[in-house]
Amino acid sequence: MRAYAFAGGAAVVTGAASGIGEALARQLAERGSNLVLVDRDAARLAEVADDIRSARPGLAIDTYVVDLSDDDATGRLAETLATEHPETTLLINNAGVALGGRFDQVTLEEFDWVMAVNFRAVIRLTHALLPALKAHPGAHLVNVSSVFGIFAPAGQAAYAASKFAVRGFSEAVRHELAENGIGVTVVHPGGIKTRIAESARTGSGVSVEEYERGRKQFAKLLTIDPATAAAQIVDAIEKRRPRLLIGWSAKLPDVLVRLLPGTYWKLIARRARPAPAKP
Repeated sequence: MRAYAFAGGAAVVTGAASGIGEALARQLAERGSNLVLVDRDAARLAEVADDIRSARPGLAIDTYVVDLSDDDATGRLAETLATEHPETTLLINNAGVALGGRFDQVTLEEFDWVMAVNFRAVIRLTHALLPALKAHPGAHLVNVSSVFGIFAPAGQAAYAASKFAVRGFSEAVRHELAENGIGVTVVHPGGIKTRIAESARTGSGVSVEEYERGRKQFAKLLTIDPATAAAQIVDAIEKRRPRLLIGWSAKLPDVLVRLLPGTYWKLIARRARPAPAKP
């Protein structure tokens, strides 16, 4: 499959108001892609779009403010994008949310909120835009999974379930779309410094102490700049890479899970256990 051509095509990016999504929008614009940007944060999305318009006045940039946790709103967005943007040659399903807490500490409604944004929105948007992608041989699809789509830690049942689902879906459609000349990349970022920690929810049954401990541990992992992650994703798109691991915090677990598929958690949990206090 030939290298992806950015210039002149239209790229749909979800979660585009901050983090990896914002960095992707800016870097795609630098390569000449017209942009269709989606996010729930109207103010930040408008700021990002206006900034790119000022820097790249020759590009077409459209924005859509939608909360992807609302299935009906996501369905309407999917229909709108399919109708108004048949020129789409790149779809990047990047938007994501997180939920902390063991399975018995979260409600089914909280669990479903994660699945709606992280998985069902990916399905709806991909399904709606497939005709546009198929109409442009050489188009590309990117689905952002997670390191938690490689291994599943305790306390992340909802998030891991959604990201493993994205991984499986991406691999299946990659095989299906190869004959149409459409590339598919599934991305497994490690600790990226994004706003996902700010927007993350905590299960109703999680105590304040558990929440604060989990928040501090999670924050320690977020070390990679979003622009660095976006640059790697853009490079993977151009080179049609089927799978991208970003950072040691994704690459190391990938190896560990391959070596110890049934017992890796014992090793990770032991390493993550805080050292005893000194007398």
